[in-house]
Amino acid sequence: MIKLPYKILFCAIGVSLRLILPAPLFAQAVKTSFKFDFGNGKAAAGYQKVSPDDIFSELKGYGFDFGQEVKAITRGEGNKLTDDYITADKPFYLSVNVPEGNYKVTLTVGDVKGSGDITVRAESRRLMLEKVTTNNSVKKLSFIVNIRKPEISTGGKVALKPRELGKYDWDNKLSLEFNGTRPCVDALEIEKVDDQVTLYLAGNSTVVDQDDEPWCSWGQMIPRFFKPGVAIADHAESGLSLGSFLNSHRLDKVLSVIKPGDYLFIEFGHNDQKEKGPEDGAYKSYTERFKLFINKARQKKAIPVIITSTSRRAFNDSNKVVNTLGDYPDAARKVATELHVPLIDLNAMSAKFYEALGNEGSKKPLFGILQTRSQTSRKIWLITRILTVMVLMNLQNAL
Repeated sequence: MIKLPYKILFCAIGVSLRLILPAPLFAQAVKTSFKFDFGNGKAAAGYQKVSPDDIFSELKGYGFDFGQEVKAITRGEGNKLTDDYITADKPFYLSVNVPEGNYKVTLTVGDVKGSGDITVRAESRRLMLEKVTTNNSVKKLSFIVNIRKPEISTGGKVALKPRELGKYDWDNKLSLEFNGTRPCVDALEIEKVDDQVTLYLAGNSTVVDQDDEPWCSWGQMIPRFFKPGVAIADHAESGLSLGSFLNSHRLDKVLSVIKPGDYLFIEFGHNDQKEKGPEDGAYKSYTERFKLFINKARQKKAIPVIITSTSRRAFNDSNKVVNTLGDYPDAARKVATELHVPLIDLNAMSAKFYEALGNEGSKKPLFGILQTRSQTSRKIWLITRILTVMVLMNLQNAL
């Protein structure tokens, strides 16, 4: 008889049991709710203390992330939740490992003995809270963050581009960025919520969560304008057309999680016009794929919304914006009319906006050479905000 060392024997028994017993017996319960109290003092009842030394690790599953140092300030006012907080001189991040889904995030921010100014972004710079100010006080604010993974429950996974592999939108964490002139973070609550109406965004670089300053899109700004009850799931990616969104299984991903009463916002055209195959064109593959997206969404009892492509800033000698997108905006309008789909004509609105500024007038806010990178960032931020408001202003009329 062969005698096996105890460690090998126990390992073999464990493997055998895993093969014959249900996996849930071995799986650890995945946490979907957290309550953090930040600072160096004692934790408030029901909260877990998080100090500046709590750096994120996969083993811990939460902590300050991406290398930025933070510091704790203690005021000693007697309220354990708000008498200390975390702050930093530069933007800082906190990450928490969570499963896919929508999460209600509730932040307590401010300084009971000073001023506070904070802007909060989630994942790849999605705007959640903007310039929240406090003065010798704290505020409690909530928003919804959508978390997604490449794996598709119905089989397969999203074919990510190489540049997406390190993107915060596709990792295993819910990451929050705390920015502003004086960000003071007292407490954080996270809970998974399944009752949100979700707006899924399908599009290209004009919609995607842009990773790097100073770039941004209307898709990553729009969460800031919605209260809990609505989640924004931005599945757009730079360089995509309707065809490449479909072929990279991104529509499959959306269809695997979309539910009745959710929305699918679709904006394509800039990259579709580059496709030159015999079956390509505004009234050929573009139209047929648009119809496919719409019909697939409706099969899930979701509500599709067509958004025409953002106009490019191109003027003729008469100071009028030239349509550089060919028949693609018109084709999108015709699909909306034929299939009775709500339409937001961002192409027409953005063209009128550029014309209102004029050829020379639109150069400075859009493309002017500014003194500093922060000035450039503010200008692009402002223009994108205007485009976002255009979408929002027409949302109620379209639906």
